[in-house]
Amino acid sequence: MIEQQVVVITGASSGIGEATAIRLASAGARVVLSARRVDRLRETVQKITESGGTACYLPADVASMSDVQALADFAVETYGTIDVWVNNAGLMPLSFLNKRKVDEWDQMIDVNIKGVLYGIAAAVPIMEAQKSGHIINVSSVAGHRVGMAGAVYSGTKFAVRAITEGLRMELSPTSNIRATIISPGLVETELLTTITDEDALSALKSRATSDALQAEDIANAIYYAIEQPARVSVNEILIRPTKQPS
Repeated sequence: MIEQQVVVITGASSGIGEATAIRLASAGARVVLSARRVDRLRETVQKITESGGTACYLPADVASMSDVQALADFAVETYGTIDVWVNNAGLMPLSFLNKRKVDEWDQMIDVNIKGVLYGIAAAVPIMEAQKSGHIINVSSVAGHRVGMAGAVYSGTKFAVRAITEGLRMELSPTSNIRATIISPGLVETELLTTITDEDALSALKSRATSDALQAEDIANAIYYAIEQPARVSVNEILIRPTKQPS
C-alpha cells in the first residue's frame, strides 16, 4: 500500500521526478521533493497540496553528501521516517569521446553515480532500523546498451545497475529493503537540453522515435513497483517506447 508512505524523490523539479511526486501523492503518499530549482519545487508542492495531497520540499544538490543527508534528516523530522527513496536526479550531456568534454564527464559521475550512492547512504540507516524500505534508482536503456556518443553516460548507468543489484543482494535478505531499477528508453523530458555537443545531439535525434515516452509513463512504473506487497520485490523494469527499436 502506498497510502501514508513517506517517499523522498530527487530531481523532482521537472520530468519524471515531478510526475512521480504527483502520481504518488494522488495515491496518498507523503512526498518529499528535492532538486536545485526552488521555484519549480514550490510550484509542484502547491499543485499537490491544492489537490488534497501531502507534500513538502527541500532544495539539495545530490552531488553533495551533506545536502543529501540534510534531505534525509528533513524527511524524518517532517514525517517521522522514510519508506521509499527515489534516486531520480540525473544528467545526460552526451558527447563523442574525442570532444574531451571532461567537465561534463565529471558532472555525470557526480550526479548519476555519486548522487545515487549518497541517496543510498542517507536512506539505508533509517530503513535498516525499521527493518523495511524501498530504494528505487532511475537508470536508462543506456545502462543496457551503449549508443553513439553515449560512452560516459552509459558508463554511469551501467554503474547504477551494478549498485542496485549489489544493494538487493546485501540488504534485501537481512533488512527487508527492496531495490528496484527503472530503465526508461527515450522520454520527453528536459534531459536533451543538457547536450552541448551538436554532433551528439544530431546522432541522438537521428535514432529518436516519433512517439517518445511521457514522464507519467515512468511515474506509473514506479507506482507499480512500490504498490506490490512486501513479499514482492520488483527488481528491474525496462520500459521503451513501442516504436523504439533498440
